[in-house]
Amino acid sequence: MTEAEDRKPQSDEARSTFDPEITSEFAIPPGLAVPRVGGESETTSEFAVPEGLDTPQPVSGEPEGSAFTPPSTYSARHAPVAFTPAEGVPVVSLTKDVPWQDRMRTMLRMPVTERPAPERAPKAEEGGPAVPRVLDLTLRIGELLLAGGEGAEDVEAAMFAVCRSYGLDRCEPNVTFTLLSISYQPSLVEDPVTASRTVRRRGTDYTRLAAVFQLVDDLSDPETNISLEEAYRRLAEIRRNRHPYPTWVLTSASGLLAGAASVLVGGDVVVFVAAALGAMLGDRLAWLCAGRGLPEFYQFLVAAMPPAALGVALTLAHVDVKASAVITGGLFALLPGRALVAGVQDGLTGFYITAAARLLEVTYFFVGIVVGVLVMLYLGVQLGAHLNPDAALGITERPLWQIGASMLLSLTFAVLLQQERSTVLAVTLNGGVAWSVYGAMHYAGGISPVASTAVAAGVVGLFGQLLSRYRFVSALPYTTAAIGPLLPGSATYFGLLAIAQNEVDAGLVSLTKAAALAMAIAIGVNLGSEISRLFLRIGSAEKRRAAKRTRGF
Repeated sequence: MTEAEDRKPQSDEARSTFDPEITSEFAIPPGLAVPRVGGESETTSEFAVPEGLDTPQPVSGEPEGSAFTPPSTYSARHAPVAFTPAEGVPVVSLTKDVPWQDRMRTMLRMPVTERPAPERAPKAEEGGPAVPRVLDLTLRIGELLLAGGEGAEDVEAAMFAVCRSYGLDRCEPNVTFTLLSISYQPSLVEDPVTASRTVRRRGTDYTRLAAVFQLVDDLSDPETNISLEEAYRRLAEIRRNRHPYPTWVLTSASGLLAGAASVLVGGDVVVFVAAALGAMLGDRLAWLCAGRGLPEFYQFLVAAMPPAALGVALTLAHVDVKASAVITGGLFALLPGRALVAGVQDGLTGFYITAAARLLEVTYFFVGIVVGVLVMLYLGVQLGAHLNPDAALGITERPLWQIGASMLLSLTFAVLLQQERSTVLAVTLNGGVAWSVYGAMHYAGGISPVASTAVAAGVVGLFGQLLSRYRFVSALPYTTAAIGPLLPGSATYFGLLAIAQNEVDAGLVSLTKAAALAMAIAIGVNLGSEISRLFLRIGSAEKRRAAKRTRGF
């Protein structure tokens, strides 16, 4: 290096130091030597490593701050237990000789990391299942189940079973009263895929419900290979299937149900015929309102008027019959027992939003019935009809007639629910057993009607769950119609009659009793089902995990 080249940088540094135009407060004062670190003129980051501290660099190419890089203290040879494989660790062994409902309920209550990995046997195309189509199929199946009256827990279990049958293990279904949604995340580093579907129309067809359960059962069977096209074809056939019973059969069943209910509360042949006629007329009027697009509230209101009008007319004509039995029989055909049981079951299993919506729907239906009956009773009182609220104490005990009437009521209720013909006999016998238990406890044993109803409903739920386990189907067709004889028709009528006669206090007491009986039915059915799952584990060793509660704090 020459002397001129050596002097050039010194003159530049001197110029930059003693230049009077440089007035920045960050300028380095003359005589202060600042060491330069790396390529930066000054280290200002608070996360900089202090001088003299030597930190080992991670082996991977990414910096240690990355969320997907193991810590520097991690050793692949001595990996801790917390690091699990991507497929998860099957900590619970689920047997395959139990219904898919029990297995899916068990896994839904597990944390995602503890769920057993699905068997890698793809049932769709060789390239893997088409995730959007699998989710669409899952939502369509869930829509049919929810629209048919199935509980939210069973709908979630069915949706989860369909996804796992096609290898989608990281899926989370969510069910509310009108909305179904499902989310699938392929892995922790991939974006989730979410789909939803709205349930706008509801219908009662337990034959279609049983067909959907059979489809889910076939999809969950590891020995069957059902492609997506085949599953869609079967689902389309289920949706196109016509109801098993024509309209005239349903109308006749509604009349027979009302007549059988009137016999339960002490009616004779004339009462049976009058109650049947009133119920059939109300059913036809409700169908007419439905064809005109009126909401269900007005359909229930109109359907409740003819039985009450017939009872009032018989009283005004001084016919020696129990008008209360005629009106009570008509109410039995209208009380929404199916929706009530489903609502309470959703609440007991933790689906509070769906339960609140179902119970609110039941409330609207009940208010419609109340308004329709009250209008007729009020007109009858104004016309001079002598309706006696104390007639509730005069119900005669006829065990054989009442057991036969309860079986006929369950039979006709099963027809109204569009059940399969193979299930009608079982549910008819279940209804007779339920009334026998109720009669033995209440009439013979003198136990309160609420406790007797709860125990009888528990027997219905227990037998229904056993029959559904035996056939691997839904328990609704075996329980809903069997609770028909236990519905609080007489308590509802006498409460409304007391209100119509300006005895509000007595009316509210009777309506409160009706509400207590309805809750006893719903809780009893659910409790019977839970007892069967708890103690009668047919070939299974696992238990459904219950939700942990905080007990109020």
